[in-house]
Amino acid sequence: MIFDLWHKTKYSYENGASFCHNLTTLKPKSFKGQTVLEYNLEISPKPTDISERVDFFGNTVTRFSIQQNHEELVVIANSKVSRDYDLQIENENLVEGKKITVKESLKLLKEIHPEIIDARQFVLPSPLISDMSSEIKEYALLSFKPERSFYDAAYELMQRIFTDFDFVAGFTNIATPLKEVMKEKKGVCQDFAQIAIACVRSIGLPARYVSGYIETLAPEGKIKLIGTDASHAWFSVFIPTFGWVDFDPTNNQIPKNQHIVVAHGRDYYDVPPLKGVIYSTGKSEMEVSVDLRPSINTSQQKTEQQQQQQQQQQQNYFY
Repeated sequence: MIFDLWHKTKYSYENGASFCHNLTTLKPKSFKGQTVLEYNLEISPKPTDISERVDFFGNTVTRFSIQQNHEELVVIANSKVSRDYDLQIENENLVEGKKITVKESLKLLKEIHPEIIDARQFVLPSPLISDMSSEIKEYALLSFKPERSFYDAAYELMQRIFTDFDFVAGFTNIATPLKEVMKEKKGVCQDFAQIAIACVRSIGLPARYVSGYIETLAPEGKIKLIGTDASHAWFSVFIPTFGWVDFDPTNNQIPKNQHIVVAHGRDYYDVPPLKGVIYSTGKSEMEVSVDLRPSINTSQQKTEQQQQQQQQQQQNYFY
């Protein structure tokens, strides 16, 4: 599958802004099974200074500043991404990886191979997942039995979060503590991913945050509207001897071709699409719209246009 991805963020300032400095994490990652074919970042007003780098977690981060008065800031990221989940996994290795138990995983994580050392950092507390309470560990232990497959335990955790928690937009924000989400059993995809990560880490196993997008399909017979998609988040666990495996608790599924990965981090704090500081007074408003859909090449567009013209001619003829 080849997807066209469009992400627009617009800030409007009541009294204008004289200066802003921002970081964006909007460029999708390239790895086995996902390839970025095209990427373009449009910023208005034109930045005074802009640069791009790869951060500690391997994410592409763009830094820019605007040093002139402006009433609004618009950032649009356009990407074309090729996605093939079959290339991402090696079936034989995954079959073996699914057999490794929680107990064996904890033992293997004590080794000093570079891959193991890198994964161990995702066992530690992070800015937004620092309080792994006894309630979270008790919730995790229902799935993570010592002799059980690590994969099966993580899969069941995904299913339980999907069943036990309600998706309620606006109930939480980035500052809402995990214990509040755990208590109320409400939140959005970012909250569900971070609850899962906290559960896995409470056992002593590595889990990381994945930011990206998921293709949403219009109801049968309806046309999909532009801008109806949104940023998405899920979690990934590291299975020793196999590698990272993703789980989407919001949708109760293993992320495959409909999921586009943008960045990995310890939690949301490491990978927000856009963050920064401004010099301004008064209120500000933010609007975000996202569109992700299969790419239509030129020949397909021409064929569709020809079909539409033929249908129109037939309709004219019959009428």
